Amino acid sequence: MAAPANEASSTIFPQIQKHLREVSTMTAHFIQVDRNGQALEGNLTLKKPGLIRFQYQKDVPLLVVGDGKALVMIDYSVRQVSRWPIGDSPLSILIDPSKDIAGYATLTSDDGKNIIITGRDPKHPDFGTIAIDFQRDRSAPAQLMLMGWTVIDAQNNRSQIILSEQKFNQPVSNNMFRWNDPRGNNGPR
Repeated sequence: MAAPANEASSTIFPQIQKHLREVSTMTAHFIQVDRNGQALEGNLTLKKPGLIRFQYQKDVPLLVVGDGKALVMIDYSVRQVSRWPIGDSPLSILIDPSKDIAGYATLTSDDGKNIIITGRDPKHPDFGTIAIDFQRDRSAPAQLMLMGWTVIDAQNNRSQIILSEQKFNQPVSNNMFRWNDPRGNNGPR
C-alpha cells in the first residue's frame, strides 16, 4: 500500500529532485499523442542546462529545439519558425537543474511503482501544467526512470509524451541542438 500523499511527497520530492540533478544528458525514443489521439514518434535528446531536441520521424516536417533560452518549433512544410522563452514552457522543469520542484509541483499519484507529479508555476498559471510520470527502477539515476509527461497548455490542449529506450549521461554533442532555418535566414542555427 502506498503512503499517504503528504508523507509520500516529503520523501519523493527529494528523490525526484536528485534524479533531475543527476541526469546531465538523456536520449530516448518518444511517442507523442495529441488530444485527438493522433500519434507521432521520434527521438528525444536532452542536455542540461536548457538543451532539448524532439526529432520527429522522417515523414514529419517538424523539429522542436530548446537552445537554453528559447523553445523553437520549426515547421519545414510551411517554412515557419515559432519561439517561446524556455522558462515559459512546462518543459523547463526537466531541463533546468536549478529549479526546486517542491515549490510548484504536487504529488498526484504514488502506487509504489509509478509516481506522477503535477507542476504549475504559481506565478504564471497561464503557462499550463505538466504531469510527469516516473517509475521506480534501481538501474536509473536516483532509482527513478522518467517514463514521460503530459502537458496541458493555457488553451486546454493536451499533449502526451511516452518515452522508451532511455539512456542517461552519455556524451551528447552541442551540434545536436542546431537546426536549419527554413526561411533561408543565416543558414544553420
